[in-house]
Amino acid sequence: MARDQLEVLNALDVAKTQLYHFTAIIIAGMGFFTDAYDLFCISLVTKLLGRIYYRVDGSLTPGTLPPNVSAAVNGVAFCGTLSGQLFFGWLGDKMGRKKVYGMTLMVMVICSLASGLSFGHTAKSVMATLCFFRFWLGFGIGGDYPLSATIMSEYANKKTRGAFIAAVFAMQGFGILTGGIVTLIVSSAFKNHFKAPPYSADAIGSTVPEADFVWRIILMFGAIPAGVTYYWRMKMPETARYTALVAKNAKQAAQDMTKVLQVEIQEEQEKVEKITLKESNQFGLFSKEFAHRHGLHLLGTTTTWFLLDIAFYSQNLFQKDIFSAIGWIPKAATMNALEEVFRIARAQTLIALCGTVPGYWFTVALIDTIGRFTIQMMGFFFMMVFMLGLAIPYHHWTTPGNHIGFVVMYGLTFFFANFGPNSTTFIVPAEIFPARFRSTCHGISAAAGKAGAIVGSFGFLYAAQNKDKTKTDRGYPPGIGVKNALFVLAACNLLGLIFTFLVPESKGKSLEEMSGENEEEEREHGNVDLSNKISTV
Repeated sequence: MARDQLEVLNALDVAKTQLYHFTAIIIAGMGFFTDAYDLFCISLVTKLLGRIYYRVDGSLTPGTLPPNVSAAVNGVAFCGTLSGQLFFGWLGDKMGRKKVYGMTLMVMVICSLASGLSFGHTAKSVMATLCFFRFWLGFGIGGDYPLSATIMSEYANKKTRGAFIAAVFAMQGFGILTGGIVTLIVSSAFKNHFKAPPYSADAIGSTVPEADFVWRIILMFGAIPAGVTYYWRMKMPETARYTALVAKNAKQAAQDMTKVLQVEIQEEQEKVEKITLKESNQFGLFSKEFAHRHGLHLLGTTTTWFLLDIAFYSQNLFQKDIFSAIGWIPKAATMNALEEVFRIARAQTLIALCGTVPGYWFTVALIDTIGRFTIQMMGFFFMMVFMLGLAIPYHHWTTPGNHIGFVVMYGLTFFFANFGPNSTTFIVPAEIFPARFRSTCHGISAAAGKAGAIVGSFGFLYAAQNKDKTKTDRGYPPGIGVKNALFVLAACNLLGLIFTFLVPESKGKSLEEMSGENEEEEREHGNVDLSNKISTV
C-alpha cells in the first residue's frame, strides 16, 4: 500500500500545464541547444582545419587532418562529456541541481570562447590547444545531460512529463540546425568577400589567410546562447523533490513551489522526516538493496543508450559517400577552402532539417500517448530494418541512379533514431530512480551512451574503411568495409531492442511511484517486491 504523497510533490504532479513549465523547458532547452551546437559544429570545420594546417606541397588533393589528429579533434569533446556526465551527475545529487547547473554553463561559455582562441606557432600546437579546450567544453556539456533531464522531470506534472523532457532534448535538433546555418552565413560572407580560385588551379591561393577566422568564429558562437540563459538558470528555484527528499527541508520546498505554482502549499516537515528516515530510503548506490530494486533498470538504461549511440554516431561514416554521389559536395580539388565549408554545411543542414529535427518533435507529440517503451522498441526496430535495407543491396545503392533511395533510407534511420531511442534513453533515466540517486544514475546512463558514441564515431571510422588497401582514406588501414559495418550496426540495434525489455514504462506515473520512495516497508514481510512491481511493459 502506498504512503500518502507529500502535498508539495502532489501539487507538482497534478498541476495544469502553465507558464513555468514552458519557462523551464526554454531554460533547460537552451542548454541542450548549446550542447548540440558545440558538439556537432566541429565536424563542419575539420576539412578547413586540414587545408589550413596540413597542406602538403605538390599534392593533387587539399590537406586533411591525419587520422590521429582528426580522432583527437572530433573525439576529445566526447571524452570530456563522458567525464562531465559522471562528475556533475554525482555532484547534482550532493549539492543540488540548481547550484551545479550554473557551474556547467559557465564552463561551457568560457571553453567555447577559448576554443576559438586556440593559439600556437605550429599546426601541432594549435591542434593541441584546441583539443585541451574542447575537452573542458565537453566536460561542461556532460553536466548538462543529467541536470537538465532531472530538473525538468522534477518540475513536470506526471501527465505530460515525457513531452516536457522530450522538448528539452528536442532543442538538440535546433542546435545542430543552427550550427549548419551559422556556418553557412559565416562561410558565405567570407567566400564572397575574399575571392579564391579552386585548389586545382592554385593550391596555396585556394585557402585565403582570412579562412583561419572562419572556424574560430563558428566555434565561439556557441558561447552566446549559453551566456544568455545563465541569468535565468540562476533565478530558478531548487526543485522541490531535491529540497524535500534529499535536503529534507520541507519549509523551503513549500515556499519555493508556492511561488512557482501560485497556490498555498503547507510544509510537512514531520512527513518528510518520516519518509526519508525509513530504512527503505536509506540504502546507498552501491548496496545490495539498490541492486535488488534498480539494478536491472540501470543495466537497461546504460546498455540501450550505449548501443543506440554506437549506431547513431556511426551514421556519419557514409555521409561523405552520399553527399559526393548526389553532387552535394564535389571533389575537394575542384573547390576552394571556403566553398568546401559552405557545401558541407549546406548538406548537413538539409539532413538536420529533413531527418533530424522532425523525429524529435514526433516524440514530443506522442510520448505521453503511446509511451516510452513502445517508442524505444519501434525506433530500434526500424533503425535495424533500414540499416539492413542499406546493407543487403549496398552495391545497388552505390550505382548511378539509385542514390536518392539511399538518401531517403539514410534520412529515415535518423528520423527513427530521434522518434525512438535517441529521445527515450535520455528521458527514462530521469524518471525511474530515487531522488537522491536520480542525477547520478542519469549521468551513469548518459556516460555509457557517450562511450558508445566514441565507439561509433572512431571504432567504425577505422572498421568501415575499404578492404582494399589502395582504396582506404589517406592514413587509414584496411577495414571490413561499409557494407559489413552496416550489418554490425543492425546487430547493435537488435541488441538495443532486446535490452529495452529491462526498462520500465513510466507513462502517467509519479516519480515516487516509479522509484518506490513512497512504498511502505512491506518487502521484509514478502508483500512488496519493487523490482517486479514496476511493469516493464
